[in-house]
Amino acid sequence: MNKSSKLFPGSRKLNIFLAEDDKEDCDLFKEALDELEIASTVTIFADGEQLVKQLTRKRSKLPDVLFLDLNMPRKNGFATLGAIKRNEKLDQIPVIILSSAHEDFSASQVFSDAAHYYIRKPSEFAELKKLISKALTLTLTGNNPLPLKADFILNSDL
Repeated sequence: MNKSSKLFPGSRKLNIFLAEDDKEDCDLFKEALDELEIASTVTIFADGEQLVKQLTRKRSKLPDVLFLDLNMPRKNGFATLGAIKRNEKLDQIPVIILSSAHEDFSASQVFSDAAHYYIRKPSEFAELKKLISKALTLTLTGNNPLPLKADFILNSDL
């Protein structure tokens, strides 16, 4: 995408990591960014082990934001988030959970582990676009504080 970003005008191209093992979900995510006209580079990881390996490589360029699925093979999202947040080099990366897990326990656990926001994968593409836009706006503008628990799970209707 070489167009200027409507969401972040005048900003540089965002470096976004997506840890997701479902190819269709990856394609929808990239399509949503494209339709939102967000200037970005998206790097996809099929599992948390691959992601952590890349993040901890010497001279690895860290992402501006990471979207993390919880249900992945080899190293799931819970273990991956824990590894990121316990590493001084990585703990400031904004992590947005993007998962089909709808149990309150999952959201509570990743809230406790310092994820920035939780998005339940919507069934509608338009809603996915709204949620990605909202998550990026909340995470990448301002001083990037962690939200209160009441604001942690993002909804597109706000």
